[in-house]
Amino acid sequence: MSPARSEPSADRRTADPIGALEEAVRTAAAELGGTAIAGSKLERPPRPDFGDFSSNAPMLLAPVMREQPRAVAERIGERVTEALGSALERVEVAGPGFLNLFLADAWFRGALGEAAAAGDDCGRRAPTGTRYLVEFVSANPTGPITVASGRHAAWGDALCRILEAAGHDVEREFYVNDQGTQVLKFGESIAARARGEEPPEDGYRGEYVIDLAARLPGAADADASELAERGVELMVEDIGTTLERFRVRFDRFFYEHVLPSEGEIERALELLRERGHVYEHEGALWLRTSELGDDKDRVLRRSNGEWTYFGADIAYHLDKRQRGYDRLIDLWGADHHGYVARMHAAWRALGGDPDALEILIMQLVNLVERGQRAQMSKRQGEIVTLDDLIEDIGVDAARFYMLQRSHDTTLDLDLALAREQSQENPVYYVQYAHARIASILRKEGEERVAEALSADLSARDDPLHPSERDLVKRLLELPAEIAIAAERRAPHRLTTYAHDVAQQFSAFYRDCRVVGAAEEGEDEDFRVVVCVQ
Repeated sequence: MSPARSEPSADRRTADPIGALEEAVRTAAAELGGTAIAGSKLERPPRPDFGDFSSNAPMLLAPVMREQPRAVAERIGERVTEALGSALERVEVAGPGFLNLFLADAWFRGALGEAAAAGDDCGRRAPTGTRYLVEFVSANPTGPITVASGRHAAWGDALCRILEAAGHDVEREFYVNDQGTQVLKFGESIAARARGEEPPEDGYRGEYVIDLAARLPGAADADASELAERGVELMVEDIGTTLERFRVRFDRFFYEHVLPSEGEIERALELLRERGHVYEHEGALWLRTSELGDDKDRVLRRSNGEWTYFGADIAYHLDKRQRGYDRLIDLWGADHHGYVARMHAAWRALGGDPDALEILIMQLVNLVERGQRAQMSKRQGEIVTLDDLIEDIGVDAARFYMLQRSHDTTLDLDLALAREQSQENPVYYVQYAHARIASILRKEGEERVAEALSADLSARDDPLHPSERDLVKRLLELPAEIAIAAERRAPHRLTTYAHDVAQQFSAFYRDCRVVGAAEEGEDEDFRVVVCVQ
């Protein structure tokens, strides 16, 4: 179980100076046009001579007002100038009707102070009341967790953390597929190894099976079904240990065997019958998924009375729904791509809200080493485990690299680059920036840092260096990055953000003295707070 997560304090959830700036533009546009406009956004323009931020609000409002966008931009600019006062240096109308904002140094000073006051809660949103259940990893419990499943773990865990920062209540679940033919083959493989024999041709051949057999007393005399159950229990323990090492924790491990034993499948079937979505054909029980978006109907129960995996999955999703979550997110492997349409169809057949279930497909991860790719197969024993990767490049690097790409993009993880201590290695680059910051703060000392954090940053009016402005601007974009990453299910945005901040800090470090800046008449307090933030 995950430890209790503390709620951010109410006065710290609103530290979003750029969001407040965007709201000022939106309010000015709404007051001018007499109506709220959708799609208005504040973005960083492509060139610094276009200002600090640019808004498309005039072009959205112009059709409503039946005026030219540039004329609307002029009028919005007047209202924004009045609203922001000294925080705004000037506004300019550009192109077809963009409103470009040039901010005064006073705005940057005040905004940094606001963000610093929020501390670690900067960017966190107020509770939304929305309950999420995110199911991820859910690797077969027939072998160690592989690098492929490690990508699921890193990505799913990051998404959960981002959703929590966005104000949602999130639970994490691992579905343990402990039923079916593959589990029986697993038990047969353990039995064979316990007797000193080769596993079945279609069994599991990894060295870990030999180790498992040695860890199970009496394995040589036990039957395959018993060994399958005991082996799964050990493997789930080992998987949990690896995931803890990878800083990934689950609130719940949900076992598939619970579904038939507690009548969950029969309850799901009864509901589908009541809703008129099942029929019998040639002794088998079918679900009318073709009427609900799938390309054909699907078998729930075979003519021999055995339930299909699909039947169990439907029961599992009904169980999720009955637990009262508002949104369900399933993170599946690339080999399940063809399964998505039927699961959505089944969800609708159960009466579920189509928007409440999201199924995200995680593409493959390839380990690249000297131009060769390692293959991953629990059955043949050619396994590259997550533990192997952690031993090689460490937890931080493994997680960072796993999060560099969108879930729907194949990831090539270059092990040679991950080991390099150079600026070409993004993990090393970010860590090096962090080490520099830590060194600066150590030299300043705890008392001096505390003094800077309590200082009135708006008390001075000496000009900020462009590198200071650029770094502070990127730091202040964290709340927006979190919000976008949550909305788009895009944890990779935050690895990109971390690298961007490291780059901006490098320029700041080059151009702006921190330790001893006050001796040169420069604003040391401001620069210390920049480092803390």
